[in-house]
Amino acid sequence: MNQRQVVAVFILSLALILPGCDRSGDEARKRITPDYDKATGKLTLLKYDSNGNGKVDTWSYMDGARIVRIELDQDEDGKIERWEYYSPDQKLEKIGSSRAQDGKEDAWAYLGPDGTIARVDVSLRRDGHVTRVEHYQRSVLVAAEEDGDDDGNMDKWETYDGDRLTSLAFDTTHRGTPDRRLIYGPDGTVRVEVDEKGDGRFQPQRIRN
Repeated sequence: MNQRQVVAVFILSLALILPGCDRSGDEARKRITPDYDKATGKLTLLKYDSNGNGKVDTWSYMDGARIVRIELDQDEDGKIERWEYYSPDQKLEKIGSSRAQDGKEDAWAYLGPDGTIARVDVSLRRDGHVTRVEHYQRSVLVAAEEDGDDDGNMDKWETYDGDRLTSLAFDTTHRGTPDRRLIYGPDGTVRVEVDEKGDGRFQPQRIRN
C-alpha cells in the first residue's frame, strides 16, 4: 500500500469513527497533514482537522501503512480524551481514557467479541500501573478487584447486581484471598462474614461480648 492509499484508507476510517465527520474524501484530504520519517521516508503521523476549523483534533500514529494509535481531542480543549490502540492486524485492542478528564491517561477499556466493554483496567495512582480491574457484561459492571496497597496483589473484591453493590470482600492478612466480606441485601441490610481458615468457606462473624 503506497502513501496515497494509506491516506485514503485513513479518511475512510475517520468517516466511520468520528461523529459529524465530513464524508467528502476530497474535502477530508485537505484537512490531513502527513509526517514522514526523514531517514526512511516512512509515514509516521497523520494529523487531521475533523471539523475544518483549522485546528487539529485527531492524531493517527503510523508505522508506514499500519495504524498504531489514534488520539482524539474532540472538544478541542488541548487535552486528549480518547486513545485507541491497534494490533498489527489493525484490530482495535483497547481504548484509553482519562477519568479526571485532564488529558492524563489512567484507564483502558477492552472490548468483548460482541463489541461491548468486557474489562476496564484502571491506574488508581495514575502512574500507568494497573491497580483496579473492572469486569463487565454488555458494558454493565458486574465485578471488580483492587490492589489497595499497590503491592502487586489484589486485596479488595466487589460484586454487583445491576447498579447495586451486593458484596465487598477484603484480604486483611495478605494471604492473597479474602478473609472478610460484607453482604448487602436488597432491603439495605448488611451481613458480615469471615473466612478464618482460608478455605473459601465464609461464616457469619461472631460478636464477642
